[in-house]
Amino acid sequence: MNCRVVVEAAVPVFDVETEDEAIRIAISKTGEMLNPDLNYVEINMGERTSPSGEELPPAFIAADEALVALELEMTVFNVEREEHASRIARKEIGQRLENIPLEVIHVETIEEDDDETDEDEAETSEEPSESTTAGEATNETDSERESADETDEDDEILPEFEDLVE
Repeated sequence: MNCRVVVEAAVPVFDVETEDEAIRIAISKTGEMLNPDLNYVEINMGERTSPSGEELPPAFIAADEALVALELEMTVFNVEREEHASRIARKEIGQRLENIPLEVIHVETIEEDDDETDEDEAETSEEPSESTTAGEATNETDSERESADETDEDDEILPEFEDLVE
């Protein structure tokens, strides 16, 4: 089972004047700490709400210092349970973000239908087209004939190569 894990991080930023500046610096700082080892982790602005439900900006500034809420998204492969995926994500991200508190806020199971779709497409492409008639087959362009000739030559070359390998 594969899971998409979203972890919230509280990133401290110093010497800032505006919320936008704090957010840009926090994303840059987090990106530097995660790269190159975890360059597959997506960094987004976090969402904060007041106790009454009012939406707040992701950065809180006091005395030219800010605390910025960021969401770090990561896909964890071949896990047994969602809890296992969340522990792996916290460990991997937490090792690189020292002294930054993390909290898992969402774990989503990813469906694995891609393998079945690829197999279905391969089966349909291998079946010969019954709608092609002899008259249509003679209307091939030169490039189509050349590519067909090349595949015939490739078929002849491959068995000889296999004999050499044996």
